[in-house]
Amino acid sequence: MTNLTIALDEAVVRQARIRAIQEGTSVSAKVREFLTEYAQAQSRQQAAGEAFLAAARASNSRLEGGWDREALYDRPYRQE
Repeated sequence: MTNLTIALDEAVVRQARIRAIQEGTSVSAKVREFLTEYAQAQSRQQAAGEAFLAAARASNSRLEGGWDREALYDRPYRQE
């Protein structure tokens, strides 16, 4: 594991230590958790986007000739 040195305001560190103790963890563990989440976020977003595009390509909901404005808004009027 690699050590990381950062400069933080003393009041912030004090509040973080108190909160970490209340949550039964440590500031180091919370920073490690945050940085792991931060580093992996783009990978998850990219995977979600690729899954969406794959689902769109596999979809059977295509119209011959594509969509047009009239077809999108042509739906029965619901009367109550």
